[in-house]
Amino acid sequence: MTTTPVEESSAEYANISAPQRLLLLISILIVALCGIAYELIIGTISSYLLGNSVYQFSFTIGFFMFSMGVGSYLSKLLDDQHIRNFIGVEIAISLVGGVCSLLLFMAFPLVRALYDTTMYSLILIIGALVGMEIPILTTILSKKNSTRDSIANVMSLDYLGALIGSVAFPLLLLPQLGLIRSSFAIALINILTALVNIYFFRHHLPHPKRLAFISISILIMLIAFTITGTRLTSFAEKHLYFDQVIYSKQTPYQHIVVTRSNNNRENRLYIDGHIQFSSKDEYRYHESLVHPVMNQPGPKKNILILGGGDGLAAREILKYPEVEAIHLVDIDPEMTAISREFPTLAILNQRSLEHEKLTIFHQDAFTFINRPGMLYDKVIIDMPDPHNEAINKLYSREFYTMIRKRMAETASIVTQSSSPFFTRQTYWCIAETMEFVFGETANYHTTVPAFGLWGFNLASKQGNIQPFQPIEVDTRYLSDQQFNTSRIFGKDTERLATNVNSIMEPTLYQYYIDDLQQ
Repeated sequence: MTTTPVEESSAEYANISAPQRLLLLISILIVALCGIAYELIIGTISSYLLGNSVYQFSFTIGFFMFSMGVGSYLSKLLDDQHIRNFIGVEIAISLVGGVCSLLLFMAFPLVRALYDTTMYSLILIIGALVGMEIPILTTILSKKNSTRDSIANVMSLDYLGALIGSVAFPLLLLPQLGLIRSSFAIALINILTALVNIYFFRHHLPHPKRLAFISISILIMLIAFTITGTRLTSFAEKHLYFDQVIYSKQTPYQHIVVTRSNNNRENRLYIDGHIQFSSKDEYRYHESLVHPVMNQPGPKKNILILGGGDGLAAREILKYPEVEAIHLVDIDPEMTAISREFPTLAILNQRSLEHEKLTIFHQDAFTFINRPGMLYDKVIIDMPDPHNEAINKLYSREFYTMIRKRMAETASIVTQSSSPFFTRQTYWCIAETMEFVFGETANYHTTVPAFGLWGFNLASKQGNIQPFQPIEVDTRYLSDQQFNTSRIFGKDTERLATNVNSIMEPTLYQYYIDDLQQ
């Protein structure tokens, strides 16, 4: 007896060939790989745009798993055309997943509620579609093998696919393709999976040519999007930044963007969406960071900069002829490369990164400082704000304790410490943590138009702050009188009681999140 595709029976699934079963098993692995990749893309974008990576990834993962459960339940409502249903789900995932990153970047500059709605809608749709696929494929395979064997095969390949996807995302997809092109590339895998299944199961489908036409159309569209991914990324970035984007690069560590104003009078550097400096006023920040610690009593021959890959702190340090060696530790080779090679930045830092006195170490600052080596006379910490748990450790008592071991007896240390006005708890937590390790600190602030009110904390290995010596190098902003004034805090920025930050109890990270939500 012959049957039509619409009247497909369990007997037909029981007679699928060995290559067809292998294809279904490979499809399970691909489903898991793509699903985890979409999950990581959405979580990463939300972390970049909103900060608080633990919060963003926790909610993304939790809601995605819930959505998969919803999809698994909804699969019961589908008819018995299992192959057709699976291919239809793959097509839908390729469409929604492919544009997910672009939609999120487009929604972000608008109201926050729209971004949240877009994000959770995408997680719900993609998660539900992924959740549908596993029961569908398990049902097909169980017609040939026992249910126990089918479930074991499906789950083992599902977990393997998740492992491959989670490893490929940070090592390959993100650094090589960026977020927008990564979502297109993953969608290509989905639609190719659909096409291959259409071909191998064409006799089990009611309208294989129609499905093939739809899939090929989407494939062509995704290929075009992937090829033009750079332009689409630039289009999305125009909605994130007020000015023209003249440089954009996703590295294994961060997303670096340089913008230029319409009148060509200002350039800005952003890392993961957070502004690092504006060329119009960066000298205020870097003079305030460098010169107070450089003018503490004691030698200033060997200098350590942690962070500062833009070369601007090094530019200020090189004003001191006594300096013999500068060690700059920045984990990202791309950051120091563009600061040397990109004309806008190289002119701004006066080519400090090419100076013979300076040596660059592309290492994690925590790892670098925990090794034996040179003792430094001055330590300058120019790290980003503690907007995620990875950076939080660079403001911990453990980190400061390790730094103290690498300081000469008369050495001094300074760190940027966020804003005592906008992130008041954060600022005073850093001061409290430094005092726990070093003793007395000098707390001061300055006004940087691009940032607002910005703060710094300075300490000495000897445990007390010595009288500041006059500034004898050329500055555009900082003077002795200005520095003395900067140590006065108003009522709305004066000290708050905080806990000491540590790796085991990252209170600073929570303070930072709380400050931003106030």
